[in-house]
Amino acid sequence: MKKSAAASRFSVNSATKTHSLHLVHPCDVCDVRPYSACAALNPDEQSRLVDIMTTVEVDAHQPIFDEAERAQHVFNVTEGAVKIYKLLSDGRRQITGFLFPGDFLGLTHNENYAYSAEALTHTKLCRFSRQKLEALLDEMPKLEQRLLGMASHELAAAQDQMILLGRKSAKERVVSFLIMLSNAAVRHGRPDNPVGLPMTRNDMGDYLGLSLETVSRALTQLKTQGLIQLLDERRVRLAKPEAMREIAGGV
Repeated sequence: MKKSAAASRFSVNSATKTHSLHLVHPCDVCDVRPYSACAALNPDEQSRLVDIMTTVEVDAHQPIFDEAERAQHVFNVTEGAVKIYKLLSDGRRQITGFLFPGDFLGLTHNENYAYSAEALTHTKLCRFSRQKLEALLDEMPKLEQRLLGMASHELAAAQDQMILLGRKSAKERVVSFLIMLSNAAVRHGRPDNPVGLPMTRNDMGDYLGLSLETVSRALTQLKTQGLIQLLDERRVRLAKPEAMREIAGGV
């Protein structure tokens, strides 16, 4: 039987549930559980969540879901990185956020996804049936509260981006972006410095409302001023983080 386009995006790991001979619960060996929505669940609640979960893998630069596609699943990133974006009427792309291990995506009150999601690197996710997850939320208020907290954080991040795009210079935008990634790393239990950059310079520009040339020029300027060290294409060391926070306006 031919797979659907949506199904063919994923490599599915069928060994997601606890085998009868295993004493280790899959959630117990999940590195990102302490930073995820499921952190507050007790063992019985974890088991019920695992019962509706499938682990999937997505190759770099492949879609997870597309804007306006029927929202049948909710995902928790466990490894890798994801960008979310919207396509404008003129065909341009506006990246609205980047997600990392511990983040949920696909949460919506509508029938269809409000944005597109694409893997930046090889990415692993826990995939849940939206219908089954919503049915569990009534019985798991702690999970619902954690998800509401994540949704509130997403709203705050969207408001920060509006300020970023509307009030800051190119240099301030790039500095703010690097500080934002550093803060996100701490929030997800990773070292804050050096900062990992799983996205391309084009992606950075699409998020910050800048051209590729402007992003590259701003990074070179920050390097020349001794504020950062470009370790490679995917890592930047914040040489003077406090000075950078001042430039970013206390982000």
